[in-house]
Amino acid sequence: MLSAEQIRANYLMVQEQLAKVCARVGKNPAEVTIVGVTKGHPGEIIKRALQAGISDIGENRIQEAKAKLTEISELRSSFRFHLVGHLQSNKVRSALTLFDLIHSIDSTHLALEVARCHKQLEIDHPIPCLIEVNTSGEETKFGCAVEEAGELVAYCASLTGYNNLPAIEVRGLMTIGLWDADQERVRPCFVTLRKLAERITEQKIPKVKMKELSMGMSGDYPTAVEEGATMTRLGTVLFGART
Repeated sequence: MLSAEQIRANYLMVQEQLAKVCARVGKNPAEVTIVGVTKGHPGEIIKRALQAGISDIGENRIQEAKAKLTEISELRSSFRFHLVGHLQSNKVRSALTLFDLIHSIDSTHLALEVARCHKQLEIDHPIPCLIEVNTSGEETKFGCAVEEAGELVAYCASLTGYNNLPAIEVRGLMTIGLWDADQERVRPCFVTLRKLAERITEQKIPKVKMKELSMGMSGDYPTAVEEGATMTRLGTVLFGART
């Protein structure tokens, strides 16, 4: 496991690279949130990430997230916690109590379960969520189809939960790019998501603002930022290989 100093050096390297990318495309680097994904690392890595200056932490699995929060419960208010992995409907209740932003709503069934649990848990605010879209068309990936995304966004925005409050606050979209070392083959996935967000914005769906585009990981984040990412989910480039 890397030290806080090693993580900070990696974090600064990523920030420098993103600053160059943003300068090239006329974007403010402050508009890009780096989510440090700690999947496969012990809970101590979150402490070290915070010491390194990372304030947004991502996890892929509910059980792993629970275990880590138990280890570092005293630090929970020090960071924003993102669920960046697939969300199973039977884990929704736990997710609503653990995370500040869910990146992976990909079906009406899952959205409806969020609304149901929102009511059961008597949550007094909408749950911030992103809609996951399968922009690569790969059968092995989760996410709704590109052509279904607008309808899913509208459906999520229409759901009510506890005390007739909106159950979901749709903040934007998320995608996972094509697994390919050739960035010009990956790029269309990110272009598709950006253009999709623009089309959804034009629909003027009540209570929906496409504020966030969550795209890019350790192997393709510069390309994702070039194409409009406002959040990028980084694991290996920050924390090294999982043990």
